[in-house]
Amino acid sequence: MNEGKSRLWYRNPAKKWEEALPLGNGRLGAMIFGGIGRERIQVNEETMWYGGKQDRRNPDAFRNLEEVRRCIFDGQIEKAQRLLNLAFSGCPDSMHPYQTLGDIQLELEGQGAEDSYERSLDLETAVCSVRYRCGNVSFLREAFISHPEDCLVMKLSADCPGQISFTARLERGRFFDGVGKLGDNGICLYGNLGKDGVEFVSGLRAAATGGNVQVLGQTLCVSNADEVILYFSADTTGHGYREELESKTAEEQREVLIKHLSAILDSAAGYSYETLLQRHCEDYRALYKRVDFQLEGCDTYDAVPTDERLQAAAEGKADIGMSKLLFDYGRYLLISCSRPGGMPANLQGIWNQDFQPPWESKYTININAEMNYWLAENCNLSECHLPLFTLLEKMQESGREMAKEMYGCRGFMAHHNTDIHGDCAPQDTWFSSTYWVMGAAWLCTHIWNHYEYTQDRAFLEHFYPILCDAALFFLDYLVEKDGYLVTCPSSSPENSYRHPSGETGAVTYGATMDNQILRDLFGQCLLAAEVLGENTGENKAFLEEIRNASERLIPNRIGSRGTIMEWVEEYEECEPGHRHISHLYGLHPSGQITMDGTPELAEAARKTLEGRLSCGGGHTGWSRAWIINHYAKLWDGEEAYHNLEQLLAISTYPNLFDRHPPFQIDGNFGATAAIAEMLVQSSSERIVLLPALPKAWKTGSICGLRIRGNAEIDIHWEENELTECVIRAKSDIRNKVLYKGKYWEFAIAAGEEFTIR
Repeated sequence: MNEGKSRLWYRNPAKKWEEALPLGNGRLGAMIFGGIGRERIQVNEETMWYGGKQDRRNPDAFRNLEEVRRCIFDGQIEKAQRLLNLAFSGCPDSMHPYQTLGDIQLELEGQGAEDSYERSLDLETAVCSVRYRCGNVSFLREAFISHPEDCLVMKLSADCPGQISFTARLERGRFFDGVGKLGDNGICLYGNLGKDGVEFVSGLRAAATGGNVQVLGQTLCVSNADEVILYFSADTTGHGYREELESKTAEEQREVLIKHLSAILDSAAGYSYETLLQRHCEDYRALYKRVDFQLEGCDTYDAVPTDERLQAAAEGKADIGMSKLLFDYGRYLLISCSRPGGMPANLQGIWNQDFQPPWESKYTININAEMNYWLAENCNLSECHLPLFTLLEKMQESGREMAKEMYGCRGFMAHHNTDIHGDCAPQDTWFSSTYWVMGAAWLCTHIWNHYEYTQDRAFLEHFYPILCDAALFFLDYLVEKDGYLVTCPSSSPENSYRHPSGETGAVTYGATMDNQILRDLFGQCLLAAEVLGENTGENKAFLEEIRNASERLIPNRIGSRGTIMEWVEEYEECEPGHRHISHLYGLHPSGQITMDGTPELAEAARKTLEGRLSCGGGHTGWSRAWIINHYAKLWDGEEAYHNLEQLLAISTYPNLFDRHPPFQIDGNFGATAAIAEMLVQSSSERIVLLPALPKAWKTGSICGLRIRGNAEIDIHWEENELTECVIRAKSDIRNKVLYKGKYWEFAIAAGEEFTIR
C-alpha cells in the first residue's frame, strides 16, 4: 500500500484567519497567512491571560443552599433559579480572557504579481511553506516553531541573489506599553496585561546572507539579501518559576524577560538553519511518528488543494483521504499546543487572534476541555496529557475554597469553567450551565484514564489524593431523595426542560450525567486504592463510604420513548436537537454502556442519538465529533463515517479548524479520538478490533495506537476484513481480543508480542 501524504495545501494566500495555517511548540503559537507583498503572522503565547488571580466567591451561597434545594424538590424551579442567580453567581460573574500576543507584519518589497503559488503545511515535519514566482524570480518561505530552541524560525530565500528586501514590525493594536531595539538586528514589543496581570515581551531578530540589516525606529529593515533567517520568541512573567523575577518591579521584571528572550534568540542563531530544522523535526517526529494511519488509495487525493476537497465534501463527495488528514491533523495540533511543563489546550488550543475571544477562550470543563484530551492516550501522546493534570493541581486550592464557602463541604469542586489560575467559581449567569458542580469530578476521571494506558504507578500515587479530594466533596454534597443519593442543585449541561408545573427549567436534582460521572469517580478511587495498597487503615472507612454512596446513585434508566433518560423525570425537552448529549456520557467517554455488556442500554443510547439528530443535533463541530465517538462505541461504522462526512461538510473551516462556529479546537481533537475508537477499543476486560470499520475504508492499517494496559497495537485489514493484529506490551498485560464474536486470550510480559493472523 502506498503511503498517503499528510499535508494541507492551497493555491492562494489566506484572506481570513480561519484560512491561515497553525504552527506551535506547546508554548508559542503562530498563524501563517502566506501573503505575497504583505505577510501577516499572528502569534500567541500560552500565558497571555488578561488580569490576575481573582477571588470571585459569592458570600451568600451557603446560607441559601437549603432554600434552593427545597425549591427544586418542591418543583418551584423558577424561584430556585432566581435565587441561584443572586446568591450563587460569581462576584464578578466572569473570568478574565486569554488574549492574542499580536502580529508580525512583513512588507515584502518587489513582490507583487505572482505565478505558481503554493501554500502548505506538512504534518510529517510541522513546517509551513510558501512558494511562488514573481517575474523571473522564485521565492520560498519556510517556517516552523522549534520546541528545542523555543522560538519561531522563518527562512526567506530566492533562486536569484539579492532579491530579499522587506521591513518587519511587531504590532498589538494599542494594547502594549512600548517598543525597542533588541541589539543591532532585532526589535521587541513589551507591555502588561492589566491590574495584577503579567508582564510580557516579544522579540524578532534577523540574520542575513548578503545585503544589509538595520533597525530604524521600531522597524526591522532588510535590503538586498540573498537569504534571511528570522527568529521570533516571547516570554511573560506568567511562568513564575524563575527566581530572578521575585521582589522586582514591573520594569525590572521586563528587563529580566528581555535578557531571557535575547538568550533564546542568540542560542537559536548559533545553529545553522539546517541544524535548526533537523533538531525541530527530530523532536516533533518522536511524538508524531508513533502512530501511522493508512488507507489504500487516499494518496491520490493529495493532488487536489485542501479547500477544494472540503468544497467537494460540502457537496456530498468527501474523499477517504480526508479521514486520514483529519486524524493526522488532530495529532499535529495536540503536539503543537500541549507539551509537558506548559499550559493545557484551551478552547482554541493556543491559537487566538482576539483580545476578547468567544467564551474568553477559557477552559470549558463541561465537555470541551475534556474532549481536547480524548485522543491523548489512545493516539499514543500521553506526555501531551500532562499539562491538564498540572492545571488540575492549580484548581485544587480554589476548588477547596468553593466547596467550603459555597456548599459547606469538604474536598474540592469546580463549576463549568476554569482559567490559567485554576479559578473554580461559577462562570456567567446561565441557568443551564453556571451552577453545575461536576467540573473537577469529570477532569479527575482523566487521572485514572492516564494510569490505565500508561500503568505509571508513580503518577497515580501523586494524583491519588486529588482524586479522593474530588470524591470527598460529593460525600458531603449528595442528599437523600426518594431512597437515592442525588446531586442538588444539578443540571444537564447546557440543556433545559419543561416542568409538569409548566415552568421552564434547567436546574434540577440527580441529572443522569452527574450520576454517570460519579460512578466513574467513585469507582476509580476504589480501583486506585487497590493498586496503591491504600485500602487499609484510616482510608478503609473513607473507601467504604464511597462504595456505599456509589451504590445509592440513580441508575441509568430507559424512558417511555426507549431513550436514555436525561433527567430524574421524563421532562419535555425545550430543544430536542440540543448540541450537548450529556446523558450519553456513560456511552462515551465512559464505558458504562457497551454493546456487549449492556445491550439494552446501548440500544436506548442509539435511539437517543437518532432522536437528537432527527431534530437538528450535531449542528456544532464538537457536538458532531462527540456523535462520531458515540456511534463508534455502538460499533456502527456506517453512521460513524456518515457523521465524519458531515463534520467535514458542515463544521470545518478551510484550514481544517473545527467550526463551532466560531472556531473551537475540541472538534478537531474529538474527531481524531473518534477515528481511533472506530478502529480499536480497549478496556481492562477486552480489546475490540475494527468495531466500527466503515465500508469506505476498504483496505488499510493503523499502527502504534495505545491500548489500556500499556501496550501498542498494529492492525491491518483488506476488503474490510482483519488480516493481522500485533500487540506489543510495554508492561505485563493479560486480556482478551474480540473480533466479530471471536475471542483470543493472551498474557504477555513487557517487551513481548502477541499476534493474530
